[in-house]
Amino acid sequence: MSAMQLSDNPNATAADDRGAGRRSVSLWLWIVAALVLAMVVVGGATRLTESGLSITEWQPLLGAIPPLNEADWMSAFEKYKKIPQYAAMNEGMSLSDFKFIYYWEWSHRLLGRAIGFVFALPFLYFWWTGKLKRGTGKKFLGILALGALQGAIGWYMVSSGLSERTEVSQYRLALHLTTAFMILGLLVWAALEEWPGQPRVTGEVATPLIRRMAAFIIAAILVQVMLGAFVAGLRAGYIYNTWPSMNGQFVPSDYWIKPAYFSFFESHAAAQFNHRMMAYFVAALAFLEIWLTSRAPVDDRIRLTAQWLGAAVVLQIALGIATLLLHVRLDVALSHQAIGALVFILAVVHLHATRRAGVVPRDYYASRGRASA
Repeated sequence: MSAMQLSDNPNATAADDRGAGRRSVSLWLWIVAALVLAMVVVGGATRLTESGLSITEWQPLLGAIPPLNEADWMSAFEKYKKIPQYAAMNEGMSLSDFKFIYYWEWSHRLLGRAIGFVFALPFLYFWWTGKLKRGTGKKFLGILALGALQGAIGWYMVSSGLSERTEVSQYRLALHLTTAFMILGLLVWAALEEWPGQPRVTGEVATPLIRRMAAFIIAAILVQVMLGAFVAGLRAGYIYNTWPSMNGQFVPSDYWIKPAYFSFFESHAAAQFNHRMMAYFVAALAFLEIWLTSRAPVDDRIRLTAQWLGAAVVLQIALGIATLLLHVRLDVALSHQAIGALVFILAVVHLHATRRAGVVPRDYYASRGRASA
């Protein structure tokens, strides 16, 4: 068929238009996912600079405007002086020091608002112009609702540090961070789903075990994210700044507190130990997946995403060790948080690759054994 004939074919033109529309939707979702990743990093900076409690009110609309004059700044500063954190940690701080922590928290909240607009407005346009696949509109509405809930969870977390505590609750921090990763995972999955499909090639298959392992890795990483939030909430990264031992011990002597079941959530030593052990477990799962994909006739994309995931896990563990040894230096700690989000993204990409491939016949290994015999 000539180029002129192809261009005159209305079916081909319609297919091209649909493909271009789906690519634009996918790129939009990747942009939103990148903003969520940035939100995770800025949130980490807000926590590490002790800035999260500097804004003591939740104003979803008016809060987008920072103080504009000296009187407004003094009003915000006076409100901060009334919470326990000021008396315990920042008594006597200057207005310029207050502005520093205020702008970190304000930037975090502003980025959250920006993500809402960057998601909602293009979503309405794509839905109105029919560029979304059938059924995806409701799914995207669910993601939008989860994002709105995340904003409420953020305030729920901040409010825990405004009356009796000098920091936010580690339980609420864990909920906030885990929800952020869930939103990130849903966005990445949706972006992969929206990209126009490519013809399946020979060998594009995955074994049931590889598929199950990919899903198990996702679950393990989410547990690790939650454990990392407990380390952050309890400031457990500032103790036992040695590796591979914890000040010469494998299990720290102060792991257990009373009552014992609170140790997993309240003990500083337990929080760090659990986070370390889960990191090794995630690494073991990632390398097991690499080994499994090397033995099966899987699609190259499955094998490659497993390898990239394993490499990212190794980098993340190295950054975690560096964060400990350097006593939670800001740039290293933020890199650790950013790469943690990247590890999760790669795990989602790998899971998607396994789910969109065919399945290796159950008798593959048995038939291979008979052939070799």
